[in-house]
Amino acid sequence: MQIGEYRAEDLPALMRIWNRVVEDGMAFPEETPLAMEEMEGFARQQSFVGVAREGATPVGLYILHPNGIGRKSHIANASYAVDADRRGCGIGKALVAHSLQKAKELGYVGMQFNAVVAGNRPAIAAYEGAGFRRIGCIEDGFRLKSGELSDMYIYYYHF
Repeated sequence: MQIGEYRAEDLPALMRIWNRVVEDGMAFPEETPLAMEEMEGFARQQSFVGVAREGATPVGLYILHPNGIGRKSHIANASYAVDADRRGCGIGKALVAHSLQKAKELGYVGMQFNAVVAGNRPAIAAYEGAGFRRIGCIEDGFRLKSGELSDMYIYYYHF
């Protein structure tokens, strides 16, 4: 597996992978899948879009961007999505490691996640394994697809 910057020809696969996570309703706050035109604009808005590939096939991605504007823009934020058929194979962990390296290269001084769903155990394991610290909990802060409310955690990593 190789991780590198996205290419235009990756976008259909990236949209499929991203939208599957959105449709699952267990990790991303979005409720509506992206159309191709939206995916193109979404990718262009990021500081970096990393793609995990097996051969030429995208199997996961991350988006990297500032966590806030102005005086908060030196802290990064990222989101990760792995192809549903390839989950549990270490792709997410590799994407997290790559995103930390890329964020540091781009001059960020840390990375913060604002909404890690408490039941997303694979993500929590990847983040904590990479050295992120849980710094807070928002009780009932995330509405799952089922309508049930879940706690969500805030994580931080300082370079």
